[in-house]
Amino acid sequence: MWYMKEIWLLTKGDNWEEVKEQVKDAIEIGFTGVVVDEPYAEKARKLGRIGVIARKGIKGKYNGTGVYFIDITSADEQLKAIELSSDASYLFLSFSDWRIIPLENLIAMKKNAKLIAEVNNIDDARVVLTTLEKGADGIAVKSDVGREGMLEFYRIVSEQAGKIKLSTAVVEEVRPLGVGERVCVDTVTLMSVGEGMLVGSSAGFMFLVGSESEESEYVASRPFRVNAGCVSSYVKVGEKTKYLAELKAGDEVEIVKHDGSVRKSYVGRVKIERRPLVLVRAKVKDSEGVVILQNAETIKLVAPGGKHVSVAELKAGDEVLVWLGEKARHFGVGVDEYILEK
Repeated sequence: MWYMKEIWLLTKGDNWEEVKEQVKDAIEIGFTGVVVDEPYAEKARKLGRIGVIARKGIKGKYNGTGVYFIDITSADEQLKAIELSSDASYLFLSFSDWRIIPLENLIAMKKNAKLIAEVNNIDDARVVLTTLEKGADGIAVKSDVGREGMLEFYRIVSEQAGKIKLSTAVVEEVRPLGVGERVCVDTVTLMSVGEGMLVGSSAGFMFLVGSESEESEYVASRPFRVNAGCVSSYVKVGEKTKYLAELKAGDEVEIVKHDGSVRKSYVGRVKIERRPLVLVRAKVKDSEGVVILQNAETIKLVAPGGKHVSVAELKAGDEVLVWLGEKARHFGVGVDEYILEK
């Protein structure tokens, strides 16, 4: 998956002041949520926007929210967890006698619930997040690791955001078009050279359009921006697509690196302006795709290895990175039906 795995903090303290500092650290670092004793739940929610689960005991269902904490000590507990996963929203799992096989079974057989595995060290976290390639939905760490430990666990989770397979396409045509509306997507994230967004005229063939992370003779770098293309283009967002014209502040977007690694960000602002456009057509074996971009030297595609190539210099025979989808789209969702896009 493209999205970042979840990371939860299991708080522990003799008083609210102690727990409050742990919750504040979790919010500042970017944790998904915190588990607190029930008397502290409302206070924790007032500290910031973060998931809060009220803990009443050691095992069982909590506050009717469909959250269970289960210590996997036997095959019976494993079966119980699988059964609960049909209706539960979260299963927090601990393993008194750590074994990989129970976790593999739960990942393979669970239904709707998200699996969050308690981990004690970085090595355990890596195993949990990558078991059966898919991994658990997230990890839970104890507050006694301290702020520095929380930062380290968060870094490990961030590295597992996901990867996709990019292909090398050969440019066949670069042709100026008339004037049209193009979309600039300013994100809340700083990007580096070799990073951008997947954009294209068809859902099954998208080009990696580079961020404006390089300075030019005419304009300073804007590493938070992708000048993404014409209003009717698709942009890949996880397992779905959106039209560029649909994006607005607060929407999730997918930042893709030249090596295929993916991380999530959000739109800070979208600008739609009339600009001269250029069409780029490229091919991978029997697959062909098009992207329509603003015709300006600051607009760049990403080549294998991560180098940016300006559309002003792009020519037939050049190589660029693309993503090949498997399904046509209906309202942004993959469908198994005949749709021809060209």
